[in-house]
Amino acid sequence: MRFPEDVPILTDGEDLRLRAHRPDDIDDFLAMCSDPGYQAWTDKRVPYSRSDAEHFLTELVPSGWREGRVWGWALEHHGRFAGNIDLGSTADGGGDVGFGLAPWARGIGLTQRAVKLVLRFAFDQLKWDVVLWRAIAGNWASRRVAWRTGFRGFTTVRGAGTLHGQRRDEWAASIKRDEEQEPQSHWWSVPVLEDGKVRLRPHRASDVQRIVEACRDPRTQHWLPSLPSPYTLEDAEAFIASKQEGLASGDRVTWVVADPDTDEMLANVGVVKLTGTFGEIGYWAHPEARGRGVVTTAVGLVVRHAFTPIEYGGLGRHRLELTAAKGNKASQHVALANGFTRSGIRRQASLRRDGTREDLLVFDLLESDDDRQLPFPSPSCAPTGSIVG
Repeated sequence: MRFPEDVPILTDGEDLRLRAHRPDDIDDFLAMCSDPGYQAWTDKRVPYSRSDAEHFLTELVPSGWREGRVWGWALEHHGRFAGNIDLGSTADGGGDVGFGLAPWARGIGLTQRAVKLVLRFAFDQLKWDVVLWRAIAGNWASRRVAWRTGFRGFTTVRGAGTLHGQRRDEWAASIKRDEEQEPQSHWWSVPVLEDGKVRLRPHRASDVQRIVEACRDPRTQHWLPSLPSPYTLEDAEAFIASKQEGLASGDRVTWVVADPDTDEMLANVGVVKLTGTFGEIGYWAHPEARGRGVVTTAVGLVVRHAFTPIEYGGLGRHRLELTAAKGNKASQHVALANGFTRSGIRRQASLRRDGTREDLLVFDLLESDDDRQLPFPSPSCAPTGSIVG
């Protein structure tokens, strides 16, 4: 293709256009590539110079079009340069997509719209069968765009990426020609739940020390033998970091149970294995919170949220399950106090740290069993926080 004559203009409305880059984009492109938020996730030179921007826009982009290996567009929003997006050929019938936005243009859905436009170009004009998305692990903004536009099979490839000269883990996903360009799973949020006795909120970096104290406790270590021992600050930091992955994958939602007055962490509670309309509740408490009904109250709040329909901000569960080792009377009390029914036993399924085993009791609760539901508002008043998107 000739550049810029043959570069197609792609648009889904008057406010967004994907067009050929122009020399007058250089200053805006330089500003974008010099932004710390942009540099944190791309392998552009730091510091990025005007000559770097000129080389990219006036030599690399045109040659990519002419040679038929990289197809790059400028994003234009209401006539202003807003970012860059490109398709790169990786093999016969496939390639990958890359994108970046100027700071002022972030958070208003432009990248999602641009990706859908170039996907149609890849499938309809280039006749590709599949498009890949890749990003350095931890780039949640990029992953959210990929999720919103229908990419599937999110996975982590260890050490597959490089960033500023260092090897890093990389996320990857793909979308095929005939697949729907819409989210294929839930990306949950963590709403604040409270009743005056406890407040359930997202995890924070400031919770690390309390997590270490709770997870080093001999009682916690006894009933949760999968915990590292000794439990370190690094383990707690990794635990907090893992919460975002659970939300993004649609697998779990986890809360800190906090004191409503001091905001100090008292316990941890979550709903995991969020497949279909099922969920499993798990929890542990800081030693200082035991015997005060903290976990029992928190589980009650989580149950109500879990049974609240998705369209009203909840998790839309039909059945919840809770398991407790036969010897863990405190955990069994939490289940029974919240209306769970003992429904089964998994013989010798609870492994202790010393290698011994004991029976695991199974408790379940159906949506129809729970009488704590409040009348739902009309759909027009429904909250929108449980699914990001």
